[in-house]
Amino acid sequence: MTDTPEAAAAGPEAPFPGYVPQEIPVSAGAILLDGAGRLLVLKPTYKSGWTIPGGIMEASGETPWEACRREVFEEVGLVVDEARLVCVDTRPGRDGRKLGLRFLFHCGALSEERVADIAIDPREVAEYRFVPVEEGLELLRKPVRRRVRRALVARRCVYLENGRPVTGIS
Repeated sequence: MTDTPEAAAAGPEAPFPGYVPQEIPVSAGAILLDGAGRLLVLKPTYKSGWTIPGGIMEASGETPWEACRREVFEEVGLVVDEARLVCVDTRPGRDGRKLGLRFLFHCGALSEERVADIAIDPREVAEYRFVPVEEGLELLRKPVRRRVRRALVARRCVYLENGRPVTGIS
């Protein structure tokens, strides 16, 4: 017998009465550079502005790294096998939007051959460019810009909240 509708919705595996499971949107992105150190940016068809390769992690049990690899392949047709986790960022929940987690992987520099192999999915990507990092950062939406800027200079994985460092976290 459940005491509340929330407990009933939580099902028999609820750890305590009143527990309501929360879905947290998680995304994973990729920093990709060319041999000249320019940043790959994409202009999506489904939202305004520019971004980097990446997207939402699928609820099927996909990990952040699997999501990053899948999104890079879907958006630009490249297989990435190696990367370094450079940033974990939380997007605050507000105005009816849930808290979100953002993972950012630095996938390194692409050879000229790999750059030539880029094949965008026109359903998702209208245009792509390799641009100098500062120009690329100016093109990116603010939350992505803050995340990428910090990740590009990080010596190790950084933890951010809304793209900003948190006091006491090193």
